[in-house]
Amino acid sequence: MFRSGKAVMGTEHLPDFALDASGEVSRRFAALGITSYRDAARHVLGLPYARNSDRSDWRLVLEERCGTCSTKHALLTELARENERPVSLVLGIYEMDEINTPGVGPVLQRYGLRCVPEAHCLLVYEGTRVDLTRDVLGERPIEDLLYEEEIVPQQIGRYKTDKHRAFVRRWAAERGLGFEYIWRVRELCIAALTDRSKMGDA
Repeated sequence: MFRSGKAVMGTEHLPDFALDASGEVSRRFAALGITSYRDAARHVLGLPYARNSDRSDWRLVLEERCGTCSTKHALLTELARENERPVSLVLGIYEMDEINTPGVGPVLQRYGLRCVPEAHCLLVYEGTRVDLTRDVLGERPIEDLLYEEEIVPQQIGRYKTDKHRAFVRRWAAERGLGFEYIWRVRELCIAALTDRSKMGDA
């Protein structure tokens, strides 16, 4: 299993280089007046956190001016790949609780759970996990991942969901719990976070 190093947030932990204007993704950033990788990362970081109309298409981040941990990080991974730079996209799974993800505590408590497994995408550069989406609501980077796998941008849709569901199924069975029950609580947690995010934007 893939293993990365420490977890950090912020564009300063990513490489900085001029974008090759001959690349498709680089050209889309250039159209916005952005010509370096770190400036591209800062632009993506500043976009609202919201699901895109197609969760598997990272190209929509610039078009719809928003994105999630999957689409935002996939876009930056593709931009780095296009410029032949070693920035990787990683799928991680962690135990989501009130401490590492403020806002889910009341839901978990209501259903008698301490945590539920959640999937999260991030970047890895020079062995360091770089997360550009967890500070939306003052969250800290995830330190403890139960599972890590390097993936490609094309895998943020069905592949990511299937991997997450399979992990939740095993996690629930080991604890004598039903998969559907845990998955439903997980979806309620995500709904609570979405509501919290909207309140933060108000």
